[in-house]
Amino acid sequence: MTKVNSTSQSPRALSIETKLTLPPPPQNQITTILFDCDNTLVLSEELAFEGCADLINEISRTKNVSLEKPFTGETLIVEFVGQNFRGMMVSLQQRYGFTMTPEELDDYVKREEDVVIAKLKEKLVPCPGVDDVLEKLAKNKEYHLAVVSSSALRRVQASIDKVGQDKYFGKDVFSAATSLEKPTSKPDPAIYLHAMKTLGKKAEECVAVEDSKSGTLSGTRAGIKVIGYVGPYSDAEKPKMEKILTEAGAVVIMKDWSEFENIMEKIQKGEI
Repeated sequence: MTKVNSTSQSPRALSIETKLTLPPPPQNQITTILFDCDNTLVLSEELAFEGCADLINEISRTKNVSLEKPFTGETLIVEFVGQNFRGMMVSLQQRYGFTMTPEELDDYVKREEDVVIAKLKEKLVPCPGVDDVLEKLAKNKEYHLAVVSSSALRRVQASIDKVGQDKYFGKDVFSAATSLEKPTSKPDPAIYLHAMKTLGKKAEECVAVEDSKSGTLSGTRAGIKVIGYVGPYSDAEKPKMEKILTEAGAVVIMKDWSEFENIMEKIQKGEI
């Protein structure tokens, strides 16, 4: 008579035991944080759009464009926040039916950079609370930090130099207007794709912080999780911007930089 081994288990039992002893799924391995610059690191948008408005009104007169009323920094920021000057001019040419030669556009882009940089060097300040976050990130050395902006590289570098943030990023500062072979602007994801390729990172390793619809779309289209930052907006505007950034793909909304550490913990755990 054959003796049955009492310790033997059926395949089904082994399968159940195997399932019960499997290790938990790994947490997301975020290694890199990509920061937009304007109104994310520094409060630059209002200053920049003031300079843009004067130049665009001059171009309108030169090109005999009939405007209902002259542009102001306030009207431009409502419509074009997150875009660079070159992107704005492409949109305005299409809207008002005028044309510029590539040489004209390049000349105006350079002039706009000069005007805006002068304003930034005079009045620019960091976004409230961001310097404390950057200092802690740099001290802990847990993440690679980089800037990914639509704005011209000279302007971005002047901005972070002015407020003393350049020490956190080194040479890892990327501009859609300058760093690419063909200049573009967010919401085109090209600058995020370029930054990741240069840094040797994959989208699943990165988190981006953006304050605008175009920036959020750019990061999302590159496959990156985007934190939508609404801190610079007025209390009256915040609910609208929260909705806009969420619809553009932001995985979470951040109202203040004091929330950043907790948000990153949740992202690392896969809770966001």
